[in-house]
Amino acid sequence: MLQLAHKNLTVYQFALQLVKEVYQHTKSYPKEEQFVLVSQLRRAAISVCSNLAEGSARTSKTERKRFYEISRSSLVEVDTQIEISLVLEYLQKEDISSLENYLESVFKMLSKMIGNLKIETK
Repeated sequence: MLQLAHKNLTVYQFALQLVKEVYQHTKSYPKEEQFVLVSQLRRAAISVCSNLAEGSARTSKTERKRFYEISRSSLVEVDTQIEISLVLEYLQKEDISSLENYLESVFKMLSKMIGNLKIETK
């Protein structure tokens, strides 16, 4: 594998752990959800990592910020789908504390990274 700078970022490491948590929690979803909620939830979690990595590889602040914003939007999508999973009782609130911690931490770190990429306009 390539030794790229984004792999050393705490936010990236947390996002990878988020993917792992999502996969572990969605193993127990009903079979009828495998191609609906499970697929969407897993793809959104992967998107957080993928867009973070792609943004880190961009040299333009504008593009980097755009990919970080997409990553954060995917994170919000994961959060929404976890909430739906709770409503449908596929998950229990008491079982997802580490998942919630990763969601909150990654959101804060991405928001800080986005805020630090102030783009000057004329």
